[in-house]
Amino acid sequence: MSETKKYKKVAYYPGCALEGTAHAYNRSTKALGKELGLELDEVDNWNCCGAMEVKNIDPKIQTYLSSRVMSIAANDMGHDVVMAPCNGCYHNLKKAEYDLSHDEKSKQVVEKLSTKAGHETYKAGQVETIHALDWIKDAIGEEGLKERVKKSLSGMKIANYYGCMYTRPRHIFPEKDQGPGSESTTKPHFMDDLLEAAGAENVDFALKTACCGGAHTLSDSDTSTKLVLNIIEAAEASGAEVIATECPTCHSGLEMHQIRAEKVLGRKTNVKIVYFTQLLGLAMGLSPRKVGIQENISDSIGLLKEKGLT
Repeated sequence: MSETKKYKKVAYYPGCALEGTAHAYNRSTKALGKELGLELDEVDNWNCCGAMEVKNIDPKIQTYLSSRVMSIAANDMGHDVVMAPCNGCYHNLKKAEYDLSHDEKSKQVVEKLSTKAGHETYKAGQVETIHALDWIKDAIGEEGLKERVKKSLSGMKIANYYGCMYTRPRHIFPEKDQGPGSESTTKPHFMDDLLEAAGAENVDFALKTACCGGAHTLSDSDTSTKLVLNIIEAAEASGAEVIATECPTCHSGLEMHQIRAEKVLGRKTNVKIVYFTQLLGLAMGLSPRKVGIQENISDSIGLLKEKGLT
């Protein structure tokens, strides 16, 4: 896909995880955007999107929380695109958009709470919510990345892991499955496309959208560990040296449960877990520290040195 102007400047919604455990994702996303000449305008006074906790108790409150983020971006900041790099945030904003378009009760709750909170009510269609993958794919494109590569990812075998919330449920992602050029909900490929453009070798990885058990990592750690181990071992069996991620919950889960699988189950794996924005940043010539490699639990510095990326 060629470069377009639509996503050159977008409202940036980092969400809670990127302010905490996924700081490396936040750091690398900002650094990559700056290197590519893209502008991120962080949403003023943003709040939690409702995540899993609120949604499980009252989904309409979650719809309101996500709508407030979009209202600030549209009504206070004048944006028509919101970029959310977290799969959970991306999913919840898309779900709120769908609910406000199809459920009258959701519209009533959002209007009531918005009025009480003293801000303008978000109306469905005011903004387009995109993921960080859409942002790079559409603002720069594969050809644009190829032209900007300074340190190719050539020789690095990568399994691209999208997680389950990037494509499910399908009905909240109407822009997907629209033929050539669009993302697929059954076989997502945007991350594959971008990393291949940077020189990487993508391996055939069957568990691209398998659940990592992130929602249960505290309540049922054993199940989460087993789900993560399935993903990691499948990646290694495919020949991957790296699992590229684009979700902070998945990334943290894979890192933590890789360690737990060795300690509790005696199953050691060696594949490294790295955010796709970190890999692209390295390919653009940014230093490992600039993209937050040192903040990852998974120690990939040896592999990066071997590949000539440090």
